[in-house]
Amino acid sequence: MSDQQSFIVTARKWRPLKFADVVGQDHITTTLKNAIAANRIHHAYLFTGPRGVGKTTCARIMARAVNCTNAVDYEPCNQCDSCRDVLEGRSVDVIEIDGASNNSVDDIRKLRENAKYAPLHGRYKMYIIDEVHMLSTNAFNALLKTLEEPPPHLIFVFATTEIHKVPATILSRCQRFDFRRMEVASIVGHLRTISTAERITIDEASLVSIAKKADGSMRDSQSIFDQVVSFCGDSITAAAVADALHLIDADFYFEFSDAVRDHDVKRMFDLSRQVIARGYDLQECLIGLMEQYRNFVTVSTTEGNDRIEADAGRTER
Repeated sequence: MSDQQSFIVTARKWRPLKFADVVGQDHITTTLKNAIAANRIHHAYLFTGPRGVGKTTCARIMARAVNCTNAVDYEPCNQCDSCRDVLEGRSVDVIEIDGASNNSVDDIRKLRENAKYAPLHGRYKMYIIDEVHMLSTNAFNALLKTLEEPPPHLIFVFATTEIHKVPATILSRCQRFDFRRMEVASIVGHLRTISTAERITIDEASLVSIAKKADGSMRDSQSIFDQVVSFCGDSITAAAVADALHLIDADFYFEFSDAVRDHDVKRMFDLSRQVIARGYDLQECLIGLMEQYRNFVTVSTTEGNDRIEADAGRTER
């Protein structure tokens, strides 16, 4: 097999396989584990939050955990036949549905008909409906009766990034779990673990740049990490990351804030022209300036830098 054929993107290769592996969502993984331990499994769960923070991953872990035949501490073993079937996408008891492309009332009627039948192998039959907010109004209405009076073997897990589009009648029948945006420190720590395991040399400033660019999404950070590795190879520096991602250098923000402090309008215009001429993202520039002044205010009012999301060099400045 060629290197191209054997390459697996980081987000897939490092997808968590147990609740304990999930980063930054302890309030959710603890609750789900406790529910399984106490045999208080609800018939419908609604996972909501930004993209790439673990909604579908937690749904799959739960699907394996509730049917695992060799569970340890209520975590899936990922070795038994039931777990392997789910991992390999061939389980008849765990069905994943894309709500965006299976959103008609006819699709939901088929689901309801199949949901009546008991699971073939495990204790539960689980339906994971991703992007559930994309279902039509009639499709949501068709789900109501099943959610109201589900058979004892049935579990639904709905995942959405747009909770406001899910009808209140559906919300009231589900346990809602709000997934959090990832903190920069959590993303940096996880990327550091990955880079060490993959034998990639990368400095702290580079990790922070990638984490901030991901905007709270662990999956996005791993995709960006792959992009940077393709550009830099196995040795990554902050300057190379800035080139790869076309990021505005931190010096720009310090120069601009200095110009503002000195009332140097000409310098401000010159710096602004440079940003436009080099094709930088103007929204990213404005966000960077807001962050710069937020950091100034934070340091001046709290007499500390522990609340600043930046690498050590920028923090010291």
